[in-house]
Amino acid sequence: MKIAVLGSGVVGETLASRLVEVGHEVRMGSRTANNEKAAAWVAKSGPRAGQGTFAAVSAWAELVISAVHGEATLAALRSTGAESLAGKVLVDVANRLDFSKGMPPVSGAHDGDSLAEQIQREFPRARVVKSLNTMNCRIMVAPQLVPGDHDVFLSGNDAAAKDVVRGILRQFGWPDANILDLGDVTTARGPENMMPMWIRVWGAFGNVPFNVHWVRAKA
Repeated sequence: MKIAVLGSGVVGETLASRLVEVGHEVRMGSRTANNEKAAAWVAKSGPRAGQGTFAAVSAWAELVISAVHGEATLAALRSTGAESLAGKVLVDVANRLDFSKGMPPVSGAHDGDSLAEQIQREFPRARVVKSLNTMNCRIMVAPQLVPGDHDVFLSGNDAAAKDVVRGILRQFGWPDANILDLGDVTTARGPENMMPMWIRVWGAFGNVPFNVHWVRAKA
């Protein structure tokens, strides 16, 4: 699959590297065509790796992953042009966090909205799926770093789009039993609101891989 990863930071590079590893063609998108971080990633990632502007890689791709900071997400997607996203699966892995009042930050979803919903409203022809925003990026692509059962979530209006993302999660190593479909895009408020707590746990644990697992009683 041709996949555009928007963002040249640690999250974008981690996702892009793993996607190349499992066999996809990947182009890393940045604000400029000659972004130095993206160029360094391409140089070490082999012939299936490429780079370009947000607009160029999104137009080329069959699937787009938005891995820029939450507060920059809408601007980055606007720069692609709505036509570049129309009909495509658009995976949102970011969190909209407000650090203005210190730690822990307030999630933007606290106001009854989520970043995923904002994206879906602004780009109604994109097939938005929220996933992978509730963990460190190392765990996104290598769930075995955390022993035992732990979960990743899907939110989105398009069932077929969620199936595409589920397939990528399987390639990363996520078992079907731990891929939890929460429902339509409004359910993205739940995972996004987990982040202030996640940051507190990260502070308590330190730089140790961790994740959450929801346990339910047997019927």
